[in-house]
Amino acid sequence: MDGIIAGMGEVLWDVLPEGKKLGGAPANFAYHIAQFGFGSTVLSAVGTDDLGDEALAILRGKGLAGEIERVAYPTGTVQVTLDEAGIPCYDIREQAAWDHIPFTARIEELARHTRCVCFGSLAQRSPVSRATIGRFLDTMPDGADRYKVFDINLRQHFYSKEVIEASLRRCNILKINDEELLLIERMFGLDTGDAGRTCRTLTERHGLRMLILTCGTAGSYVFSDGEVSFLETPKVKVADTVGAGDSFTATFCASLLGGLSLREAHRLAVDVSAYVCTQAGAMPELPDELVKRLKR
Repeated sequence: MDGIIAGMGEVLWDVLPEGKKLGGAPANFAYHIAQFGFGSTVLSAVGTDDLGDEALAILRGKGLAGEIERVAYPTGTVQVTLDEAGIPCYDIREQAAWDHIPFTARIEELARHTRCVCFGSLAQRSPVSRATIGRFLDTMPDGADRYKVFDINLRQHFYSKEVIEASLRRCNILKINDEELLLIERMFGLDTGDAGRTCRTLTERHGLRMLILTCGTAGSYVFSDGEVSFLETPKVKVADTVGAGDSFTATFCASLLGGLSLREAHRLAVDVSAYVCTQAGAMPELPDELVKRLKR
């Protein structure tokens, strides 16, 4: 079982203008990291409803069914609207199945053998899933080859200072975008006047190995032990940006696990996320020329 890679948290249906597509950051993360040849799984919950049946069927077809519990709450849905630039806005249904992920003996055992997990703040909006995610992270071993990735993913009003502080204590990599960084600056009183200084402060204060800052079309940064990598965002024709951030996180983690340098991991993550922006939905199949850059 050693070497498990997991996306943990919400599994839901993105209801887009052209129809519904299965999504949620953990499923997107697990799907994309699997495209690079890694075995991955999704830890979540769906309802005992038709949408739950359909979600499980799709995830099984992608080899991602993992430890997904069936619970007595409706399978999650999100109404997604896109602005003129293809940027999504989300209306997330409350009291969804993924708000009630139980901490089972099986999940506890998986945690003991997990090498990389990606989690966010959204699935911690409810006490049940918050406790499960916290126990999983506390059970998962620490070590140089173990990655606990907090893709902060602030949505609507579904976050709090308490949840973010607890997550920062448990993670060793933080992924955040420029808009989220401003919210965190205000929340924690980090009036540095400079995004890079704020990122270095967060890295030092919380003992992070790395902090990834994405700034949309303005590029992205990776901060790590005094090293800073900056890359411009490629100019592409955008279909939508749903799942692009998750593909970035997954590709970056896959690259680290595959032995690439920080700079190489950053470059591949940027190129993959740019490609995902050219495709509709969060889980497009990646072209061979991207996948082959990380040889397994």
